This record gives sequence, structure tokens and C-alpha cells, in this order.
Amino acid sequence: MGFAVMTLTPAAAERVKTIVKTGDGAEGIRVSIKKGGCAGMEYAIDMATEVNPKDDRIERDGATVFVAPEAVLYLLGTEMDYEITKLRSGFVFKNPNQTSACGCGESVELKPADLAKLAEAGNPVVRAD
Repeated sequence: MGFAVMTLTPAAAERVKTIVKTGDGAEGIRVSIKKGGCAGMEYAIDMATEVNPKDDRIERDGATVFVAPEAVLYLLGTEMDYEITKLRSGFVFKNPNQTSACGCGESVELKPADLAKLAEAGNPVVRAD
């Protein structure tokens, strides 16, 4: 039993699959949160070459994303997308727990998810068997 921590768009799933193909022995990618940047926190994405049994596992269209346990409360309800623009390409997080971001967009301020509020609102973050 685990929580559906976040979702992946089709574009994010395709990009994850492409990245994993280039990583020798990668099982997927791991998303975590680290302290840093002018807003206080940054999303971190690394190759997941070993499965941590404490990670949450998100799957879509053959792509696997692991969420580090310390990041779960900050990522509940988040949608992970992949965008390509004229100036940059990369993963984008639409996170309801984000309270602000720095001007350059490299760091964010996050608050832990309010689980009581999520339950009241009927949020799609549900327990899965």
C-alpha cells in the first residue's frame, strides 16, 4: 500500500524513458528535494541505479520515477511535466505546495502538504492497494 505522490504527463514519461535508456543499469530516475538556491529548495533529479524500498514508485507508459521519502510531503499532488521552449528544455513541476520561486526559476519555496486539507478536498492523492 502506498500513496500516489505525483503524476507524470505523457511528455515527462517519454523523456524519462529516453534518459533511462542512456543510463547503464538505471531502473528509472529519482526525484528528491534539496536545500539550495535563493528561494531555499531545489528539485533534484538523479539516475536510480538501485531501488530504495523506501522510495515511492510512480509509473506511466513504461517510465519509472522514484520519489525519495524525505520529499514525499513536499511533492504530494505534484504534476511532473517536460517542456521544450526556445530558450530551455527540462522537467517542470506543477506543485500545489510551492509558495514562491526565485526569479531565475532554479529554486523554490515549498511547504509540506496539509494532509487534512487534502482529505477534505477529496484530492486524488489516495491510498493504492
